[in-house]
Amino acid sequence: MIKTENLTKFYGNIRAVYRLNMEVPEGDILGFLGPNGAGKTTTMRMVTGYTTPSFGKTEIAGINVQKEPLKAKKLVGYLPEIPPLYPELKVSSYLEFVAEVKGIKGKERKKKVEEAISSTGLEKVAGRLIRNISKGYRQRVGIAQAIIGDPKVLILDEPTIGLDPKEIVEIRQLIKSLAGKRTVILSTHILQEVTSICGSIAIINEGSLIEFGEIREIEKKYGSASLEEIYISAISKEVKNEEHMGNN
Repeated sequence: MIKTENLTKFYGNIRAVYRLNMEVPEGDILGFLGPNGAGKTTTMRMVTGYTTPSFGKTEIAGINVQKEPLKAKKLVGYLPEIPPLYPELKVSSYLEFVAEVKGIKGKERKKKVEEAISSTGLEKVAGRLIRNISKGYRQRVGIAQAIIGDPKVLILDEPTIGLDPKEIVEIRQLIKSLAGKRTVILSTHILQEVTSICGSIAIINEGSLIEFGEIREIEKKYGSASLEEIYISAISKEVKNEEHMGNN
């Protein structure tokens, strides 16, 4: 469903992402892990077509994102770390606006907005101004705008950051319910989040992919270690390799 080949991004002389290769199958939830500045957000922006790679490519359902960006974007729902909300609008009005921007018309627009509200549990706040709802509900609105139009792929950047424990559990359950029909890439720093809802993981550091695959297979590779131990070991190994290369 999602395939990257040698995906690379430089900002001047700074290497943000370098030769990233991965394939995420249809219906999977991929946990995208890495320390701050590892290249996660840049990768997701390239996958969604919002950032152009220096070289390499991304395909979504066989469509080249760089060559056919508009066609590819119709298959993708994207929730950035800061949801693109308009606080002065009511929840329902904002979602109707998003549906209009996505080219959904007439009765179909109303239907898709109602489906998004129902799927994300926004019925109680649909008539309220976005600025007057909790952060947990604002995250739900962000997810709702991402799923309008029934995209085949969801890209979620830190969807539970800053939420209280109850809201975190609710958003995790929501994300899990949205998978199956959709392929999900979930960027997070919370390892418990990955173990509870993801089938696969990708660990990135300094722009390079260190580990990628099904969680159970990677756990076997590391002798049934915990995900936290695997993550620390992978990052530490990469750092040591970088230091060794520097000394040479």
